[in-house]
Amino acid sequence: MPKTLRIYLILAILTSQHAIGGRPPAVGGQTLAPQHAIGGRPSAVGGQTPAPQHAIGGRPSAVGGQIPDVPVKKLQIKAHFPMPDIAVPDFSKAKRFAITDFGAVAGNKEKISAAIAQAIDAASKAGGGTVVIPAGEWLTGKVHLKSNVNLHLEKGAVLLFSEKPEDYLPAVHSTWEGIECYNYSPLIYAYQCKNVAITGEGEVRAKMEVWKEWFARPRPHMESIKRLYNLAQAYTPVQERQMVNDTAHLRPQFIQFNRCENVLLDGITITNSPFWTIHPYLCENVVIRKLKVYAHGHNNDGVDPEMSRNVLIEDCVFDQGDDAIAIKSGRNPEGWRLKTPAKNIVIRSLTVKNGHQLVAIGSELSGGIENVDISHCEVVDGAKLNHLLFIKTNERMGGYVKNIYASNLTAGKIDLGVLGIETDVLYQWRTLVPTKIRKLTPISGIHLSDISAKDVQFESRILGQKELPVKNVSMKNITTGKVQEKKEIHENVLNFQH
Repeated sequence: MPKTLRIYLILAILTSQHAIGGRPPAVGGQTLAPQHAIGGRPSAVGGQTPAPQHAIGGRPSAVGGQIPDVPVKKLQIKAHFPMPDIAVPDFSKAKRFAITDFGAVAGNKEKISAAIAQAIDAASKAGGGTVVIPAGEWLTGKVHLKSNVNLHLEKGAVLLFSEKPEDYLPAVHSTWEGIECYNYSPLIYAYQCKNVAITGEGEVRAKMEVWKEWFARPRPHMESIKRLYNLAQAYTPVQERQMVNDTAHLRPQFIQFNRCENVLLDGITITNSPFWTIHPYLCENVVIRKLKVYAHGHNNDGVDPEMSRNVLIEDCVFDQGDDAIAIKSGRNPEGWRLKTPAKNIVIRSLTVKNGHQLVAIGSELSGGIENVDISHCEVVDGAKLNHLLFIKTNERMGGYVKNIYASNLTAGKIDLGVLGIETDVLYQWRTLVPTKIRKLTPISGIHLSDISAKDVQFESRILGQKELPVKNVSMKNITTGKVQEKKEIHENVLNFQH
């Protein structure tokens, strides 16, 4: 193992005991589980540890008062289900903190990284502020956001992220494909933040030289994710799931908001990603709009709202090597432990240039997924696309899927079909680990209407389980070109209306 990486590994282990996911002190002879290990969002009652003050309200000032949060605006959203208003942070009157005022010098990664961190800290301590990335190229390592901070990229600004894994250490509390662990920091990371944003007309871009080498999944990598799966299956505390080593090669997300409230992404361009591109995880009130996302690496979904609620994704352009949108809620024991469904998600007015699916639901859905409204989206002719809507699960996942609506969608040729629902999607896990606990996924209330596409293999392929059929699916006013295979391919489906 290289000496530098050994040092970072030691730092990661040492800091894990007192950092964001460290083990709290023992009480009455028992070590208390960390708040984030026993449920999604904390509560001040019911036996759970309250969240840090900045996650639920104003932060204490140095003189004992309260520093106020930045103001929020409320968005009213129409959907096929009652949709709560979404709180959006308003930085229009916030003080601005230019990174050049904190010593950033173009071409000097260390000075740029330090300046960004100092500007973020100053803005947060001031009660809120906008950290300005001016025009030009700025090479940096990880960026950790704080409450009441807007990272703003001016037109012509490129925030270029280093390809060196050691720039994303020490390890932080993150996830890998629906399982929590300590891993390399996401390139942009916010943990337990309130009122946080990334805005502007500039670009964030990932250098990919090393991450590309990690796309491969050799045996040591597969053994590492098998170990992580078994740790989760045994309910091993998250802080003990340390996944940074020479062989695991678990690539970090580009942008992760982890247990955050009132999140805004507006206007920026995102180019390349080591793994999932935008990952709102256990978040509440998320608005993602007017983005341009291009990422064609392995697992390069556009947005993965996981165990998050009250989410709006609108007016974005996606050009992906994987799904444009993939809604998730944890894998197996992780979803059952955290017990937080993904719900109240509105997706509208998207343009997709490439993507495995316009919207995927699952396969990580053990916490449940409900109330999703997809409308007025276009997949351009010539795009690489498997489905407009694909719901995928397996016999180990449990959870549930209900109240999913898709309407007013257009597409060119689709490689497979308009709707796919499959209940035996296991990917590498089929041979990697055995089925230890069998939990089927109830799927019901799937409604598609006013959809047009060119040639397809089928309009709908629904493969339910004999023990638990898929129920209550409707497809109305669906227009396609030539159907290459069969219009409807169905097994174990009850109450299908066409």
